[in-house]
Amino acid sequence: MEPLSFQEYICSLDPTTLPRIIRICAGVYFQGSVYEISGNECCLSTGDLLKIMAVALQKVICEDTETGQTTELPPTFKGLFQPAPAPGPYPTPQRPFLEGRRQRGLTLHQVLGQWDRRPQPLLCPAISPHILHLRPIYEVHAAMHLRRDVVKIPSTLEVDVEDVTEEAQHVHFARPLLLSEVLGMEEALPAQAEILEGPAGSAIFESAWVSQLQRGQWLQLHGCSRAWRVLATAPSKGRHFLLSSAYQGRFRRRPRQFAGVQELAAGLQPGQRLHVVVTQDCEGRGDDVPPLGVGDRLEAQGLQGSGRGTRLLCHRHGGEEEEEGEKLLLPLDLGGNFVEEMCDSKKYGLVELLERQPLPCEVRVVAPDPELERDALGALPALRLEARLDQPFLVGSFRQEPEEGFEIPPRWLDFSLLLSEAPVRPLAPCTRRSRVEELTEAFYYRLLAQLPGAAASPPPRPPKRVQAGTGPRGRQPSAPGSLPVGACLALPLPPLPALPQPSTPKLHGQQRAPRDKGTEINDAEHDYETVDEDIQKTIRKMQAVFPF
Repeated sequence: MEPLSFQEYICSLDPTTLPRIIRICAGVYFQGSVYEISGNECCLSTGDLLKIMAVALQKVICEDTETGQTTELPPTFKGLFQPAPAPGPYPTPQRPFLEGRRQRGLTLHQVLGQWDRRPQPLLCPAISPHILHLRPIYEVHAAMHLRRDVVKIPSTLEVDVEDVTEEAQHVHFARPLLLSEVLGMEEALPAQAEILEGPAGSAIFESAWVSQLQRGQWLQLHGCSRAWRVLATAPSKGRHFLLSSAYQGRFRRRPRQFAGVQELAAGLQPGQRLHVVVTQDCEGRGDDVPPLGVGDRLEAQGLQGSGRGTRLLCHRHGGEEEEEGEKLLLPLDLGGNFVEEMCDSKKYGLVELLERQPLPCEVRVVAPDPELERDALGALPALRLEARLDQPFLVGSFRQEPEEGFEIPPRWLDFSLLLSEAPVRPLAPCTRRSRVEELTEAFYYRLLAQLPGAAASPPPRPPKRVQAGTGPRGRQPSAPGSLPVGACLALPLPPLPALPQPSTPKLHGQQRAPRDKGTEINDAEHDYETVDEDIQKTIRKMQAVFPF
């Protein structure tokens, strides 16, 4: 077959013979040219093969041969066409057919179905009294080698093509896959694959193996990982991790901290009670809500009431001389800082810990994973386990290092590849290094936004009422209205070896006796309080509470 323009070839193509294979031949373009096809760049070079799968009529350009004016006709055009008289004494085969249909008229699709590569002169009173030429424009759906999607090419693309269907029957048009598509193809694994395009966007892991996922790299994909993950954060270091359920390190629980009564109520599990110690003074609200002082031991029992009147029922334990204690109903918008009171020195594995402790929770790694060369979690003072993630992972390795494996999350780290039929190492590699993956900060916050319930931010706390009065220890605010009711007064604790001598002892919860004028002047200059006997008792209590 001689080369034709792409437009001529498509207009003369019989749709019943599809699919057809064509080759870009030397014509308008002798070298590769880049086109914008279906919103994507597509490079067609001389010698490239296309497999035409379907052809769809988009519109028809109707030209008035006398005035040169053009009109676009949609495929649904209902007007009828009549063949125009053709000059010349010898009728063509096409002309007798058109003349035989002149009485009834021809639909648009009937005219295009008799196309013989050249426009036929037609008449259509609904458009113009003059002779018309039709030029159809099709959308061609074709497959290309190493293209994931079917490309959609306009028939007006200015390239020359030739039909090579008969001689190219053996040609296989390889279709690339996304790694996320391989998740649903476990029957095809294990398999070797070549990376066609590396991951787009910013990195998600800090690991060195991620940077090797580049074009041309060969992977061995072994199958799906059965491990689940836990999202964790080191608060003091600002680092974020993803822990595999295969992690072999040992944890010890740390007391949870709560900023305000609302957080304290949120940490209360149904059917359980929560024992906490107050770590920051909090002013009361008259007779209904007494002040809370550092060292007070509370037992949170449950919520009472509804709406704005909801209160947290707590029992405040008495001191050494007060064994009964008292019942408190704390409003949810009350401030204060609390720390969980616990005496649990047991070492837990990750699976056992999550079975017994709801997330989020505070832990510390007391025994690093013995199978890791360097366990980054072992040197952290504290770790906050935030959420369990059941994201699918694929076990992979590089062809040049088949024994050293890693686990890839295709939905977070997707890229295109081409599966190969080459044999794969039968044994799955060791994936120790994927037990702890450090996350980049950008991906951590993006992951947080995808967690269930992340879209709905918690309701704001009700506004705190301003009320004149004394603090829990009888101190007046430093300026009128500077500290609203419910605000917390941080009391810095001095280092234990340098404790000052105790002043006059007093019972916990009683008002301090008024100080003389000289003492007030001294306070104004230095702005600190004397650490008295009850504060020392609090320090000793807190040392007993915290096992670390």
